[in-house]
Amino acid sequence: MRSLEQLLQQRRKLVKVLTVGFSLLLVPLILLLLTTVLPVQAATPKHYTELTFPPLPELKVPPYTRFQLANGMVVYLMEDHELPLVGGTAIIRTGDRLEPTAQVGLADLTATVMRTGGTATQSGDDLNRFLERRAASVETGMGDSSGSAGFSGLTEDLETVFGLFAEVVRNPAFPESKLNLAKTQQRGAIARRNDTPGSIAGREFGKLLYGSTSPYARTVEYTTLDSIARDDLVRFHQQYFSPKNTMLGIVGDFNPAKMRSLIEAKFGDWKPIAVEKSTIPSASQANQSGVFLVDQPQLTQSSVQIGHLGGQLNSPDYAALSVMNGVLNGFGGRLFNQVRSRQGLAYTVYAAWRPNYDYPGTFIAGGQTRSDATVPFIQSILAEIDKIRTQPITSAELTYAKDTVLNSFIFNFQDPGQTLSRLLRNEYFGYPKDFIFQYRQGVEATTVADVQRVAQTYLKPEKLVTLVVGSSAQIQPPLSSLSADTKVTAIDVTIQPPKKG
Repeated sequence: MRSLEQLLQQRRKLVKVLTVGFSLLLVPLILLLLTTVLPVQAATPKHYTELTFPPLPELKVPPYTRFQLANGMVVYLMEDHELPLVGGTAIIRTGDRLEPTAQVGLADLTATVMRTGGTATQSGDDLNRFLERRAASVETGMGDSSGSAGFSGLTEDLETVFGLFAEVVRNPAFPESKLNLAKTQQRGAIARRNDTPGSIAGREFGKLLYGSTSPYARTVEYTTLDSIARDDLVRFHQQYFSPKNTMLGIVGDFNPAKMRSLIEAKFGDWKPIAVEKSTIPSASQANQSGVFLVDQPQLTQSSVQIGHLGGQLNSPDYAALSVMNGVLNGFGGRLFNQVRSRQGLAYTVYAAWRPNYDYPGTFIAGGQTRSDATVPFIQSILAEIDKIRTQPITSAELTYAKDTVLNSFIFNFQDPGQTLSRLLRNEYFGYPKDFIFQYRQGVEATTVADVQRVAQTYLKPEKLVTLVVGSSAQIQPPLSSLSADTKVTAIDVTIQPPKKG
C-alpha cells in the first residue's frame, strides 16, 4: 500500500501535467482571440470626409459585331458566355406619337395584341404555356418614340424561342377577342386614372407644357378606343413593322456563326415595304407661365410640379446640366437639405433637367407637402432655382455632384445587355458611337463656372408653369398669395363617360 507521501507526489505530478497541457491549449486560444480582435480594433470607423476610394474603373464596350441583312434590317451581336442564356431586343421605328389623333391608344393596342394574340400558327395562350415550361419569354411594347420586341431563354432553347419571337414580330394574328380584352383593360385604366394625386399631376402637367392635343401629352379616352378596330391594328403593324425600320440586338451564350445563320433563316426573307418616312412631331411650350390647380377636396397634402420645356440629349451642355442636377437633387443635394431637412416643408422634393433624344424634354421640380405648407414649399423651390442661377456653387458641391453622377452612371453598364441597349439607342436616334464616353468626359470636365452658366442659360423663371393637385380649402395661405399678380386657373379632370349603345 502506497504511503501518503507517495500519493501527494503523484498528485503534484498530475497537477503539473494538467497545468502544462492547459497552457499549451491556452496559448493558441489567446492567439486566435488576438487575430480576431485586432482587425476589429484596426477597422475603427472613420468620418466620411476621411474615406478614400480608388478611381472609377474605365468604361469599356465589350466586343460586338454589327451587320445588315439584305432587306435593310440592322443586327448587333454581343457574346456573353457567363451563363447559358440568350436574350434579344428589337427596336422598331414607330411610336405612339405617330398614331392618328382620333385613335389615341392604337399603337399601344397594336403592341399588346401582337403578343397576347399570338401568331397564325400558335395562339397567345398556347404561346404562354410553351414559354412558361421553358422559363423563356417573348414580349412586345410601345413607347412614344419607338416600338420594341424582346425575347429571352436558355441557350438550349434558342432556336425554338427565337423562331417564336420572329413570328410574333412578323406575323401577329391580332384576334378580335384579344383586342376586345385589351380595350376593356384600357377602359379600366381610364376609369382609375384619377385615383392617385401623382398620376393626375404627371398627366396634367404634361398637357400644360406640351398641350393637351400634343402627341407627347394626349391621353387615351373612351371615344378614341371606340374608334379603333382590328383592321387599324393590322394597318399600323404593316406600316411600321418592316425590316428597314427594325434594329435587332442579341446578347448571350451563342455561337456567332450559328446565330447569324438563324437570323438569316428567320428574318432574311422578310420583305421590305415602301412607306413614306414619318415626320417626327414637333414640340413647343403651350403655356408660357401660370399657376394651375386640380382641386381634390379629400386630400390633406399637395402634389406639386413646377417646370418648363427643356432640351435634348445631344446638347453640348448636357453633361454640365447633369452636374447641375446633382447639386439640386438627392440626399445631400440642395433641395433635400434646405426644403426637406432644414425647413421641414416636404415629404419628397426634387428638381431635374430631363432631356429627350429627338424632341424637347423638360425641366421639372416638385414633390409632395402638407396642404398648409404648399405655398412656402413652392416659394422655397423657386428660391433654390434662383440661387443656382445667380450664385456660384461651392467646389465641395461640384465634387459631390460630379461623383454622384459618375458613380451612378457606371451602373448603367453592369452587364453586356445594358451596354448593347445603349448602342442600339444611340444608332436609332443618330447619336455618335462614342456618345457614352463623350458624356463621361463632359461630366469630368465640368467646372463651377459651367454649372452657373448652364443654370443661367437653360433655367427660365419667367416660363415656369406651376401645377398643384390638392385641396383648395386646405391650402392656406392660398395659391393666389404666391405673388401680387398670381391668377390661379382651375383644371377639370372629370372623365368623360363612354358613349352608350
